[in-house]
Amino acid sequence: MNPLDQPPDPARQPLDGIVVVDLSQIYNGPYATFLMAAAGATVIKVEPPGGEPLRRRGVVGGAALPFAMLNGCKQCIVLDLKSAEGKATLRDLIRDADVLVENFAPGTMDRLELGADILQGLNPRLIYASSSGFGSDGPYRSYPAMDLTVQAMAGVMSTTGYPDRPPVKAGPALCDFFAGVHLYGAIATALFERERTGVARRLEVAMQDAVYPALSSSLGMHWGQRDAKSPPPPRTGNRHGGLAESPYNVYPTSDGWIAIICVGDIHWRSLVNTMERPELAEDPRFSGLKQRVALMDEVDALVSDWTSHRTKEEAFQALMANKVPCAPVRDLEEVVNDPNMHARGSLQWQDHPELGRIVVQHSPLRYAGVPRLTLEPSHALGADTAIVLRERLGRNQHDSSAAAPRAAAKIGD
Repeated sequence: MNPLDQPPDPARQPLDGIVVVDLSQIYNGPYATFLMAAAGATVIKVEPPGGEPLRRRGVVGGAALPFAMLNGCKQCIVLDLKSAEGKATLRDLIRDADVLVENFAPGTMDRLELGADILQGLNPRLIYASSSGFGSDGPYRSYPAMDLTVQAMAGVMSTTGYPDRPPVKAGPALCDFFAGVHLYGAIATALFERERTGVARRLEVAMQDAVYPALSSSLGMHWGQRDAKSPPPPRTGNRHGGLAESPYNVYPTSDGWIAIICVGDIHWRSLVNTMERPELAEDPRFSGLKQRVALMDEVDALVSDWTSHRTKEEAFQALMANKVPCAPVRDLEEVVNDPNMHARGSLQWQDHPELGRIVVQHSPLRYAGVPRLTLEPSHALGADTAIVLRERLGRNQHDSSAAAPRAAAKIGD
């Protein structure tokens, strides 16, 4: 029987058969390619001699964990793209690849004579995907693009923190990972288009562009108050970014904090009944959202007085029983051991050959009927160079063009 005549296998991984050459580093690109690997793609991670910067951070405490989180299920090879041999090997790998991903500074690949025009000339079906902090065609193209600098430029820092204190960065690397998710989406879209039309595009995602929509609440407040004589401060602490909900804050408990949100009058009534203060539901000072927002400090004081006399678990259970939106503020140890994420397979324990027993995340993307891949630990630097070049290019490990002298190097070397 012709393989094309066989019925499709519904349990086949969505990206099975797709080959990705991954030149990306740190968080942005590697997260996009991790999502592809977790969906069944063959991802060949290309690193320079000595390893990419995130791997090299492994010499500092637990800094090796992020590399393991983002690079499982990938084949790791070493190529020196500054050498003629390394460039030639990359070009050979590209000939049968579907996607190339890079997040170097704009212009880097062109200077290496490995830009989109050259690589897509070798393989017209190649989707060339790049990501940078501020894009390749604007006045900021040469600006340094780490998560911190993009948070500063994109407005994230100016809207984070308390109004009477300096701006602070968001704790997570939001700009990197927002860009990584958008980059994955762009690649998936381009693959879909190629299947329909045969056209393989060059695409890019800028971190600044990816994070801007997340400012929507703050932008709404800014837009509505931009002509006011005394506009509200851009930083609202734990309150609603647009100062358009109340109560909406993090409140003290006897052993920590709990987040409580009332998005309508029904929630407010449920909250005051839980607090055994039903009269507040009829109090004209708090009878509607507009009134509660105007008296936000008083509302927060009322709620804090109730929460502070209970543990966060006691408050959480009481509020949940009355369907008040809330959540205890948990520390990282609690998050790592989250029973919901472990039950769903979203977090998994893994025995890593270099890091010991660790927790890693699976892809948030799920496909009905498709079994989830078992997450394979990240590989040592260059561990797959010989097998990749032998199986994909027919070269043996003694071929000088392999340009992989450090196939057995460890993280941090």
